[in-house]
Amino acid sequence: MSKLTDVPKRILIGRALRSDRLGETLLPKRIALPVFASDPLSSVAYAPGEVLLVLSIAGVSAYHFSPWIALAVVVLMFTVVASYRQNVHAYPSGGGDYEVANTNLGPKAGLTVASALLVDYVLTVAVSISSGVENLGSAVDFVIEHKVLSAMIMILLLTLMNLRGVKESGKLFAIPTYVFVGAVFVMIAWGAWRGLVAGDTMQAPTAHLEIKAEHQGLAGFALVFLLLRAFSSGCAALTGVEAISNGVPAFRKPKSKNAATTLALMGALAVTMFCGIIGLAMATDVKMAEAPATNLLDNGVPVGPEFVQHPVISQVAEAVFGNGSILFIILATATALVLFLAANTAYNGFPLLGSILAQDRYLPRQLHTRGDRLAFSNGIVLLAGAAMLLVWIYDADSTKLIQLYIVGVFVSFTLSQIGMVRHWNRHLRTEKDQSARRRMHRSRAINTFGAIFTGLVLVVVLATKFTHGAWVALLGMVIFYGTMTAIRKHYDRVAAEIAAVEGPSDDSVRPSRVHSIVLVSKVHKPTLRALAFAKLTRSDTLEALSISVDPAETKALKEEWERRGINVPLKILDSPYREITRPVVEYVKGLRSENPRDAVSVYIPEYVVGRWYEHLLHNQSALRLKGRLLFTPGVMVTSVPYQLESSELAKRRAKKRQEWNAPGAVRRGPVDTPRAKDRAGK
Repeated sequence: MSKLTDVPKRILIGRALRSDRLGETLLPKRIALPVFASDPLSSVAYAPGEVLLVLSIAGVSAYHFSPWIALAVVVLMFTVVASYRQNVHAYPSGGGDYEVANTNLGPKAGLTVASALLVDYVLTVAVSISSGVENLGSAVDFVIEHKVLSAMIMILLLTLMNLRGVKESGKLFAIPTYVFVGAVFVMIAWGAWRGLVAGDTMQAPTAHLEIKAEHQGLAGFALVFLLLRAFSSGCAALTGVEAISNGVPAFRKPKSKNAATTLALMGALAVTMFCGIIGLAMATDVKMAEAPATNLLDNGVPVGPEFVQHPVISQVAEAVFGNGSILFIILATATALVLFLAANTAYNGFPLLGSILAQDRYLPRQLHTRGDRLAFSNGIVLLAGAAMLLVWIYDADSTKLIQLYIVGVFVSFTLSQIGMVRHWNRHLRTEKDQSARRRMHRSRAINTFGAIFTGLVLVVVLATKFTHGAWVALLGMVIFYGTMTAIRKHYDRVAAEIAAVEGPSDDSVRPSRVHSIVLVSKVHKPTLRALAFAKLTRSDTLEALSISVDPAETKALKEEWERRGINVPLKILDSPYREITRPVVEYVKGLRSENPRDAVSVYIPEYVVGRWYEHLLHNQSALRLKGRLLFTPGVMVTSVPYQLESSELAKRRAKKRQEWNAPGAVRRGPVDTPRAKDRAGK
């Protein structure tokens, strides 16, 4: 099976990398920006539209509130970026919000943050891919007609790219991300020049339409609630900011400084793009509606279900560049690509966080294992599977999925900033240097403001989005929290159960006697090898055991046994119902019940084959028997392998392959590294 899957695996994800090449996969800032910041940078493609969609409930007259909502989002972005710059300097190990909360607020808070982040990462993939499919679908009919299939194909492609390694996937993603950022800045600059200098009139494709307000004349609390809901939708622009603090170990040295610089650059780019698109949307008179078929009117008549409502960024680009122009096509293509690639933020954050949680025994240990390309492959596959499930459930509809969004990220924002405040309080109690204390006071003030602001936003998000789908995200957090708590309890229980006690115990006392049993079906080479090995162990008693299913075969076995003069007693157990496993297990249990202090050692001859299909033809009875005997106390099961010719040929072929590694060698890492040899020499 290994040979069958090895070639396609190498074609898809590349050759395995040695553990000592991990340093070569670290990222410079120019690659780290698209890898970790593609989510907040790409969110400007749909966050402005979400603001306008909510405001359209009150009609086009509510659009004049959009600049103020954008200003609030900008203030929040700068606050979060400034706060996280403190985080990456104080906690550069890669635990991010989880480590901050766990260290300063306790394990329960840390687990709450981890649950929120895991949910948010899954939603990041689902929302980004679904939004990308919708943008691409405006140009390619097949994509929009098969949204779910297209979304799942894109998730699979992203999964393969990330399985090839962080650095290699980062290079692939850097070009479209930078093209998107550059195209948006060109659009903003060109639109500003046309509108402010040239005095041109730019109109979006929907400028001539009217909006039928679902609730006209909103005022007082209802208007405030609507504005808060629009603000919470615009906060989607902040998703992914925390990924940089979780990904500090992936940066080149100096890690904290490079991560902080990337954070600041990401914040500046995202804010400028978000404000620019909102401003151009107002200038070009973009119209959006949550139910465009009925709420968008053309000369007083609803546009109908055939109308396709394009995203805000597409409408603005058409107004600024002109429909079908080269720059319009470049921006549309780059937007679709960067929305697909925005999911890459989650592909880097989720596996790394999962690895840390696995190390802390909150998730299965397999998530802590690096794959052939030194990426956390199991975490990548788990993320892809969860995102595909969401895409299937919600039909790849970004409008439905985005209602679940940002709850988790603001839970982690708030608890992380509270944890940082306690972090600075703890250090201020012992720090005597005045300059260091001034820096700590300044950092504490930033984190305090961040905690208050993000806490208020969290309340707003929960109040405005709970009934629109945010409860699903909260349910996901509860499920993750409960699952991780149960996993930790299991690992703790197992650790306590297998811990070596001080002094003598039943496990360290030698058995009174050892009864050895060699299972026999026929007298052939594997049987003779198993008998020879069992004799070498010098147990107190040794016997061969065979199950009589066919009387003729049993008679032939006895005759061959006697003819060869094998000096090991042969015991035959009758099996009237033609079972093999049950009689052996019952016989072994009988020996244990007669002599509880004795141990029983069962030797099972097994074939070692070299072709995948041969595994289906051999050793099935042995596997079933071992599975049953493992649950019997005081019984040791030993497989005695006999290598068939096909296994020897397979081994020789494998050794001829270039850079051949034994199974698991990459995961274990090199045994004798130069550094290890130097230490041994010293």
